[in-house]
Amino acid sequence: MSTSKTVRKVEVLSPVPADIDIANSVEPFHISEIAKDLNLSPKYYDLYGKYKAKVLLSVLDELEGSGDGYYVVVGGITPTPLGEGKSTTTVGLCQALGAFLDKKVVTCLRQPSQGPTFGIKGGAAGGGYSQVIPMDEFNLHLTGDIHAITAANNLLAAAIDTRIFHESTQSDKALLNRLCPPNKEGKRNFNDIMFRRLKKLGISKTKPEELTPQEVKKFARLDIDPTSITWRRVMDVNDRFLRKIAIGQGPEEKGMVRETGFDISVASEIMAVLALTTSLADMRERLGKMVIGNSKAGDPVTADDLGVGGALTVLMKDAINPTLMQTLEGTPVLVHAGPFANIAHGNSSIVADKIAMKLAGPGGFVVTEAGFGSDIGTEKFMNIKCRYSSLTPQCAVIVATIRALKMHGGGPEVTAGKPLDRAYTTENVSLVEAGCVNLARHISNTKAYGVNVVVAINMFATDSEAELNAVRNAALAAGAYDAVVCTHHAHGGKGAVDLGIAVQKACENVTQPLKFLYPLDISIKEKIEAIARSYGASGVEYSEQRLDHLFMSNQAEKQIEMYSRQGFSGLPICMAKTQYSFSHNAAEKGAPTGFSLPIRDVRASIGAGFIYPLVGTMSTMPGLPTRPCFYDIDLDTATGKVIGLS
Repeated sequence: MSTSKTVRKVEVLSPVPADIDIANSVEPFHISEIAKDLNLSPKYYDLYGKYKAKVLLSVLDELEGSGDGYYVVVGGITPTPLGEGKSTTTVGLCQALGAFLDKKVVTCLRQPSQGPTFGIKGGAAGGGYSQVIPMDEFNLHLTGDIHAITAANNLLAAAIDTRIFHESTQSDKALLNRLCPPNKEGKRNFNDIMFRRLKKLGISKTKPEELTPQEVKKFARLDIDPTSITWRRVMDVNDRFLRKIAIGQGPEEKGMVRETGFDISVASEIMAVLALTTSLADMRERLGKMVIGNSKAGDPVTADDLGVGGALTVLMKDAINPTLMQTLEGTPVLVHAGPFANIAHGNSSIVADKIAMKLAGPGGFVVTEAGFGSDIGTEKFMNIKCRYSSLTPQCAVIVATIRALKMHGGGPEVTAGKPLDRAYTTENVSLVEAGCVNLARHISNTKAYGVNVVVAINMFATDSEAELNAVRNAALAAGAYDAVVCTHHAHGGKGAVDLGIAVQKACENVTQPLKFLYPLDISIKEKIEAIARSYGASGVEYSEQRLDHLFMSNQAEKQIEMYSRQGFSGLPICMAKTQYSFSHNAAEKGAPTGFSLPIRDVRASIGAGFIYPLVGTMSTMPGLPTRPCFYDIDLDTATGKVIGLS
């Protein structure tokens, strides 16, 4: 075992206590000890209390030219609504590598939204004896990144409606005069952000008075089409009654009422920008390029057109730095970004991974998690995140459970909050074997990227040896490099040592370069169809939508045509699809084939850098169940510790 003073020996109990009780049972190391173990100098991080710190991007300049560690992504099979333990496996694997196999390792995880934490899902710090601590700080507030995103998103929303309001009541000349007010000497000037718009319009003049009346109109009047606005307000609370609202109903707004709504904060494009940016300068450009809608002439209108790109960057200047935390056993964790895994790419940030790769160094390991099943999370990790980061993974872990495989083999429905059917708690090898078709497709899809695939069989107490062997045999037959039974939830890193050994061997023996599923220079439709085929679809149907009783509109094809005309066809594709099936139908389990994938709409996150087709209906504002998790959450006022958080 490593002799590092940041390795903590945790005494495990059986049965496994509640997650928050385990988290509260240990005193975390001071975060400076975790940083010291990474050879991270204090000048490269800012303390946020005793147990977390912001790692500054300047460390990348210091470490430029040094070698990288091995890069591992953890995905999963198609999950049940209960989840199959990807975050727990990610943490357990890192605890095994760092605390038991004496490897330098950094875990890279998404920051959870507090909406689901108080709602139905609970926290996302891992679980059992494989979790990130302090658990309550990880799940609630952390270092304020999501709050910064909320503020920036809503500043842009306010700017949009305010601009429409002022343009509706002023002449072109009045708009110009107010946009460029006289300075102390009585002269009018363009500021820096205005030159971005002038350049976009092809106007090379440098003084407001030099503009012709036509140029004044082009510059000062964005002429936003209210029906084209895609930017919505956000908050980090599950509030279903804000999904659709009417704004502008006050008398001062002069009748400028329109329908809009709220999304959960992690669904904001600004979160996706944070996750995919590579530097502060890159983030500034991406935030400025975000498209909020179109002009009435059909031209895209951006945050920089509204003059707000610089202000958004100021609000996000601290959020770009990843947060350093620790696991129960004292291994380091970088927590950063948490883009919605359905409509966005569902992966933690590029900058955290880049920093981690340098800190781990040659022979070390960086383990990051991809959201949902590998058909969504790992596919987007490879085709979107790796394109922008230029980082190459050597190994992909696929987390599987007997429970989920039985469901895919035809087992009864699994519903959150309801007891499991007896089929899931008694031995049924044939049901497991039937469900392994799902695992096999995830393996073949992931292997196609050129990485070695290791299957982590997340063991539950009711799983039999025969069932576990059936999964291992099916995984190897499908082309997995290895398949390992894990008990990290109950035993911490010790329960994932075999997984750690398998991952190390898989990384050391990779023989192929990274391969993408599609090139960027083909059409939007061709890219969509390539991804659909990986799901098992025979084709894609761009389904029509009824707009009224008289005619139908093929919204998806119209959007594809518009984005192609606007010059956005070279972006990667980020499919917005249910996580509960390879297909669009959540009830279709196993590995369905021959279906036609319906695309009902196509939207774009231009600043983040992807086009996202909508497969079915995706809710971007979750609701609260009858009995939310907040019933259990309270504060022990004697100790100041959070209780009931799961």
